[in-house]
Amino acid sequence: MPVNPMNRREFVQKSAVTGAAVAVAGTVGSGTAEAAERGHGHAKPPKAPKTWSFSILGTTDLHSHVFNWDYYTNAAPVDAKGNTYGIARIATLVKNIRKERGADRVLLVDAGDIIQGTSLASYFASVDPITGKNGKRGPKHPMAIAMNEMRYDAAALGNHEFNYGIETVRTFEKQCDFPLLGANALDAKTLKPAFRPYTVKHIKVPHGPDIKVGILGLTNPGIALWDKDNVSGKMAFTGLVEQAKKYVPRLRALGCDVVFLTDHSGLDGSTSWGDELPYVENASNLVAEQVPGIDAILVGHTHVDVPTYTVKNAETGEDVLLSEPYCYGYRLSRFDFELEHVRGSWKITKKTATTLNSNTVAEDPRITELLTADHALVVKYVNTAIGTCTETMSTADACWKDVPAIDFIQQVQMEGVKAGLSAADAALPLISVAAPFSRTAVIPAGDVTIRDVAGLYVYENTLYGKKLTGAQLKDYLEYAAKYYHQVPVGTAVDTATLTNANSFWDYMYDTAAGVDYEIDIAAAEGSRIKNLSYNGTAVADDQVFVVAVNNYRANGGSGYPHIAEAEIVYSTPNQVRDLMVAYATAKGTIDPKTFAAANWKLTQGGTPVFP
Repeated sequence: MPVNPMNRREFVQKSAVTGAAVAVAGTVGSGTAEAAERGHGHAKPPKAPKTWSFSILGTTDLHSHVFNWDYYTNAAPVDAKGNTYGIARIATLVKNIRKERGADRVLLVDAGDIIQGTSLASYFASVDPITGKNGKRGPKHPMAIAMNEMRYDAAALGNHEFNYGIETVRTFEKQCDFPLLGANALDAKTLKPAFRPYTVKHIKVPHGPDIKVGILGLTNPGIALWDKDNVSGKMAFTGLVEQAKKYVPRLRALGCDVVFLTDHSGLDGSTSWGDELPYVENASNLVAEQVPGIDAILVGHTHVDVPTYTVKNAETGEDVLLSEPYCYGYRLSRFDFELEHVRGSWKITKKTATTLNSNTVAEDPRITELLTADHALVVKYVNTAIGTCTETMSTADACWKDVPAIDFIQQVQMEGVKAGLSAADAALPLISVAAPFSRTAVIPAGDVTIRDVAGLYVYENTLYGKKLTGAQLKDYLEYAAKYYHQVPVGTAVDTATLTNANSFWDYMYDTAAGVDYEIDIAAAEGSRIKNLSYNGTAVADDQVFVVAVNNYRANGGSGYPHIAEAEIVYSTPNQVRDLMVAYATAKGTIDPKTFAAANWKLTQGGTPVFP
């Protein structure tokens, strides 16, 4: 049965959102000398304070988590540590700090990845898109509504902002009352910034000069790879260090007393794409070290909680303060600055950073009021039944066993590519590669809903068909096999410590369907793939395969060899997840017996680990 988007009128109309000023405004903080002294019968002008303080609050990687709700499980998430998430709780923390400090002494900034990551995000990108549909104007994005209400001052572009194409990013930008910053997101033709590089905010000081705060936004160069289909020929992405060296001096020349960066880039100097790009993926630490004139950096992209971290600038010897507030609204970074007015300008005398836990507060009632209708709309949509399944399929063991749940993805990918091949390419052997995105996904026996499929395939990837030779395929699988720690023969295998070697995360680990092979975890990296065969015959080095693969991997994501430069024989803008929903809808019944096959396994010196 076809699945149609829900009518928004089924729900209570949202409250109208009043325009929120971009510049923070509020009560004047305490600590100023207000009493006028009188001398010779004339009032003396009030003295300007010599010291002042203010705060910058930061979020990152919100990924459209509005409330503490998991659309994939249809329930509030359960966390053994009591963690909660969602921008509605962050809003309460922000209100509390503005009340404590005075609203005119608080700025609010985000470090990117705002409009992708939940079923709510997918709904407003694809089902009822903010860009409009069938000639009708689209709705306002829930994240724009929330962030405008919270009076954000700026946000950096994240790489996932581009998952749905540039038009969606631009529409979201227009809906926001604050700028989306990206100094290294350039127009491909002019090589000038396609978005605003920076913004300058003023902290008002009574009877004294404003404190000028320059906020520079930098995004991730990996967009050029990960969303190549959306940005190629339209936008280019340079390195963070290179663009910071250009714009930090400009902010200082504009008279900024404080220079604050918001980076959608981690702080460990690592890169996931090998030699595919000349720029570093997680470069915030390098920016702090190599670019003089920066006071602090809000860090994003890597989904870690780093309350405070200091990097010494190599040129000036000054400490640069960094903080990363995890993701999804679990945490809020708080930077506090103390300044002194010296010889006509403001100088930082002290700066600190920490992260605050959103589980200490309740959801903000105003955000709840504004977004409950949108949330309810999406809950109803994702709980729509699209078919049935003959047996339960789980990903609990998918990281070390060939399981039917992943074979379901592989089957849909192969059918999608096969339908679009030329006659010549259709004569070649067809295989598929896919990764386990979640260890907790379940396709239940009985009714299957959209949220069940979305929980299994959580990304907005599209589908490609590319050609690899047998030798290239073996290299590809050897690269994947570095996911496992080496476990010598005779040593017990513990699944708790077996995976994620080399910081190779689950979403990076591809297995193949359509060929048979073994992964010898007792062998050294680079020589683990054994008995690679197709239809019972050993794969020849010059044998040519068509490989069904998602766009992230096809464009170089995770640094796999050969695949980025491989010949393209098929591509579609349709998302793999949507193809999975269409498969279930068309078939009516998902039956693992028609596609599941244990074609790969782990061994130790030739002995199966899981017989």
